[in-house]
Amino acid sequence: MKKLFLAALFAAVPYAAIFSQPQADDPIIMIVNGQPVPRSEFEYSFNKNNSEGVIDKKSVEEYVDLFIDYKLKVFAALDAKYDTLSSYQQEFAMYRDQQVMPMLVTDADMEAQAHKIYDETVERIGPDGLVQTAHILIKADQQAPQAEWDAAKVRADSIYNAIKAGADFSELARRLSQDPGSARQGGELPFVQRGQLVKEYEDAAFALTDSGQVSPVVKSPFGYHIIQLRGRKMLEPFEFHHDAIMRFMEQRNMRDQVAQQKVEELVKESGITQQQFMEQKARELSQNDMDLRYLIQEYHDGLLLYEISNKLVWDKAAKDEEGLKNFFNKHKANYGWDEPRFKGMAYHVKTKADVKNVKNCVKKLPFDQWAEALRTTFNSDSVIRIRVEKGIFKAGDNAYIDKVVFKKDTVVTPLKDYPIDAHYGKVLKKGPEDYTDVRGLVVADYQEALEKEWVADLRRRYSFQVNQDVLKTVNNH
Repeated sequence: MKKLFLAALFAAVPYAAIFSQPQADDPIIMIVNGQPVPRSEFEYSFNKNNSEGVIDKKSVEEYVDLFIDYKLKVFAALDAKYDTLSSYQQEFAMYRDQQVMPMLVTDADMEAQAHKIYDETVERIGPDGLVQTAHILIKADQQAPQAEWDAAKVRADSIYNAIKAGADFSELARRLSQDPGSARQGGELPFVQRGQLVKEYEDAAFALTDSGQVSPVVKSPFGYHIIQLRGRKMLEPFEFHHDAIMRFMEQRNMRDQVAQQKVEELVKESGITQQQFMEQKARELSQNDMDLRYLIQEYHDGLLLYEISNKLVWDKAAKDEEGLKNFFNKHKANYGWDEPRFKGMAYHVKTKADVKNVKNCVKKLPFDQWAEALRTTFNSDSVIRIRVEKGIFKAGDNAYIDKVVFKKDTVVTPLKDYPIDAHYGKVLKKGPEDYTDVRGLVVADYQEALEKEWVADLRRRYSFQVNQDVLKTVNNH
């Protein structure tokens, strides 16, 4: 939920004020709680939230109130000291650093990392270089009896003898090798270094010296191999592999890794903490990058707004059962139905006795406790005695309920292994019995009501003033 919330944030002033004050060519568009808001900040927020793809676009005039409300909530969060919470500070630092760190990496840094990867590869390959082979595999399972291994050996020996007598290796590999991947290529494998093959195969392959040379039959955990040397080489120069290494680094998102390494080195040299270093770099980069400045600000203020909104509106409404009940009772007319609903369950059992047993299990319980009672009574072990569809059904939701409750002409498909169908519950003709029947709707409406009360209170607590002349110049200067 938090990520979705952050994606739709409006920009706000307190964090941006750390970086810079409004310039002459960036006039003040409003003052909120004594803090000036430059036109650029409002434009950034307005344009971002009214870009292509946004369904509910607002005019500049319509957006002003949304923007002010947002900023008032942020001031409320600051006054409540949410920004001093260690959990908030850590999360904000994480989001900020994700934006700033990659910007600290230069092309020269990436080139240096590419050279490092190349040099490490050369070192791993060692003096033996790379070898390319082709092979013919006759498989034998490690757990197979000796007779199977003996038969595989006889077959491998016959193929080896045929090759020694002049048979074409690639043709035999295509026809007889039991390694289908390489068989299609005439048995050919890519160039490899030491350590990439099973030891038995590797020792035999690197012992070959001349292109086309064939090894005697080699036993490995996979069976028997006949190996042919196709080529040997040392690794080509760095320039030959440069583009491939750069693509590899991009695919692995190594810029972040390089950035982290660079930050650690710079922090060590500076003698300050990493947090202090990143704060300093964020300020420096934001001086000349307005988009970065306001993006970091979105994270700063957005996380604050999420926390205070969750406490005062979202989580509060979701957990305030008494408040939900009172809200529903006060606005009950809003939740009426234009057609009856069936509040209960359709269930399917194996024996007639369980038809009555199911009813007896739940008839004295609140509706929201039925599911757990049925599970523990009938389906608590590996044997599933009953199948149940519980809910508040309207016509069309469930074929069996349609047929037996709403008297519709429907076809009910029998449930395999549960031949007896039954139902239990009541028909609600005009609307829900209580708020739990439409809890999701009531929670949403209650949240909206709390939000409106909160905003009204904030508008009484904090001052704000809009410069209408500057407002008219938004995106037109």
